[in-house]
Amino acid sequence: MAILNFDPQSLEIHSYADETALPSSKMSLEFLRQRFQLELSWSPENTGESSLYRGMDFKPASVLLPLLVREQGLQVLLTQRAAHLHHHGGQISFPGGRVDASDTSVEHTALREAQEEVGLLESQIEVLGCLPEYLTGTGFLVTPVVALVHPPYNFRSDPFEVASIFEVPLSFLMNPQHHQRRQFDFPDGRGRRSFYAIPYQEYFIWGATAGMLRNLFHFLRADLPD
Repeated sequence: MAILNFDPQSLEIHSYADETALPSSKMSLEFLRQRFQLELSWSPENTGESSLYRGMDFKPASVLLPLLVREQGLQVLLTQRAAHLHHHGGQISFPGGRVDASDTSVEHTALREAQEEVGLLESQIEVLGCLPEYLTGTGFLVTPVVALVHPPYNFRSDPFEVASIFEVPLSFLMNPQHHQRRQFDFPDGRGRRSFYAIPYQEYFIWGATAGMLRNLFHFLRADLPD
């Protein structure tokens, strides 16, 4: 599986998403809990990545998409991966990793990794449900596990894997005005890759992490008119 050497921030913005921002009523604890109990008709967004990578041998993995319960509103916890890591080094990601043989479920994997990487305790985590699996160019089939995380917060990063921990308001991430579309051509002629980027302060959220956030956006707005 090829690891691409390019600077995603150097690529021109091709377009911005044009949906309306998710209303605050769809970011409440009650709504989120109810939403994941429903059978909804919706489709995850295809940025073109899945067609490029289909047919490859993917390793199962899962990430925790943690929604921190704060007085000022829900915050999404993200990490910047250590620069030396072979896969996605230096990139913004959710806590997570590949499924171990001893893991009993994708939820188990996500909770185990979240405790190892950022110190979240299982007693703090209220799992809501899962988003559709996401294919990455580095060879992983990732299941995002969405969860509410309740205080108290005492984050503790694993310095080998995590360079920093930060939070982004869910309302910022669920506003398509911040969802940039960028693209590049593969040098080996395999075609064009289109991906999302969501810059926030000094952080550049892009690729699989931004794609999973887009799918969360689509899932939460599934019954809204376009």
